Amino acid sequence: MMLKNKVAIVTGGARDIGKCVSKKLAAEGAKVVINYYDNPEQAQETLQEIKDQGGQATVVQGDMTKNADVERVVEHATKTFGNDVHVLVNVAGGLVARKTIEEMDEDFFSFVMNLNMTSTFLMTKAVVPHMPEGSSIVNFASQAGRDGGGPGATAYATAKGAVMTFTRSMAKELGPKNIRVNALCPGMIATTFHDTFTKDAVREKVAGGTPLRREGRASEVADVVALLASGHTSFVTGNNIDINGGLAFS
Repeated sequence: MMLKNKVAIVTGGARDIGKCVSKKLAAEGAKVVINYYDNPEQAQETLQEIKDQGGQATVVQGDMTKNADVERVVEHATKTFGNDVHVLVNVAGGLVARKTIEEMDEDFFSFVMNLNMTSTFLMTKAVVPHMPEGSSIVNFASQAGRDGGGPGATAYATAKGAVMTFTRSMAKELGPKNIRVNALCPGMIATTFHDTFTKDAVREKVAGGTPLRREGRASEVADVVALLASGHTSFVTGNNIDINGGLAFS
């Protein structure tokens, strides 16, 4: 129970990696605020699974690119579980579509940047005033932020690169308050993200070229989030941590 009686907000916390993160934090004793955008059924399913395992959680809808929604999520958290928020996990984001620079317009580029980077900025800004000493922020970057991503992922890779730099900056800014900020850079994780955007042949090739010879599991990513959220990593901040089975090294 690494997070007993802690309060955690997980944006995009109802599906895939976000769902596993929500369930893992709850299993470690946290009271989890699960943010979702457009699928209340998934959110309720995640909530029920947490309750079935004896955990505490609540769900709240919100578009994390809109400040009013962000503030409403934080208000829901403080009204439900008290004024302190000890853990923030910024999972919300996405590739949206694969487009070359010739195919994308300004609106598409801005949308992807807002979805991945602006959402992280807005949530961080809103939550930090509620964070006591010893709190932790875990952002979600990507291997794409390191290597530029696959074909048509320019906007997504650029946004995730920005998340990585934002993580380093926040670690410096918030360190004197004893708030740690780290990010994860997942590689090929078996989720609906790759079901939607990556061809089977490419997934097989990438998995075969990975030292562990497989794709990662969302639960394995969630395990690292829980560790970073806990006091067991109390001197770890400003890091962008690779989770890719050894496919690429920072």
